[in-house]
Amino acid sequence: TFDRPPKEVVTGKPVFLLNSPEDRQELMKRIYGIDRVLLAPFDREMMTLPWDAFVEQKLVRDLNAVHLVAGHDYHFGYKNQGDPQLLQEKCRELGLGCDIIPKVEVDGITVSSTYIRQLVESGDVERAAHFLGHRHCMTQTVGHGQRIGRTIGIPTVNLAVPGHVLVPKHGVYVSRVYLPGGKSYAGVTNVGTRPTVNDDTSKVTCETFIPGFSGDLYGADPVVEFHAYLSPSKKFDSLDELKDCIHHAARRAQEYFAKPEKKAQNG
Repeated sequence: TFDRPPKEVVTGKPVFLLNSPEDRQELMKRIYGIDRVLLAPFDREMMTLPWDAFVEQKLVRDLNAVHLVAGHDYHFGYKNQGDPQLLQEKCRELGLGCDIIPKVEVDGITVSSTYIRQLVESGDVERAAHFLGHRHCMTQTVGHGQRIGRTIGIPTVNLAVPGHVLVPKHGVYVSRVYLPGGKSYAGVTNVGTRPTVNDDTSKVTCETFIPGFSGDLYGADPVVEFHAYLSPSKKFDSLDELKDCIHHAARRAQEYFAKPEKKAQNG
């Protein structure tokens, strides 16, 4: 996988992906059992490399590839001139195995990153999980916030959204937080600009309250999974009103995971 979106290098315009490169590595290892994931730099040299040189030099010579797998609409190499048919022909020429994965449809809709990004952007994280095969997630080192949560008895885990990563629709979500060591907790995550306590509406934060957890997570790298959209972000008249809303959302999150089918999924 590449360290940055190729389209961003080609066009010079920001491109936001579903996951950070590090999250993609972890997902491929955890869900698909892939032992080794290589994070390759996508620079001008890579961008201008002809498709056949990419196969012969980068994959076969440098990585000793013996079998290649690609999607039905995969294009690669300089100006996207490589395609599945050319890849199959090149593999036959080089004596490599080759599989082309056909189009996959769910509910009559073609599974694609474009459609899944639209779902995440709209806050429909449950349907996004249906198409992804796993929950949309975000990992980042926990940093120090304004500590306002602690003053009202609701400490939160503050994650800065990684660069180049798509931010879900602003609002409150049922989440599940996986801590280093393997333990997981139901949580409530707010994605947005925290209008009640912050006048700066340009900085987007991802704050998670974990009911029943006490401990210091500063410097740790928890994984936050988005399970369901609860409500839009809003500005409250007081911190007490904010506190009541968070506790109400926490109860809804615990009820969500108490459902038999949810317990089975997380068991």
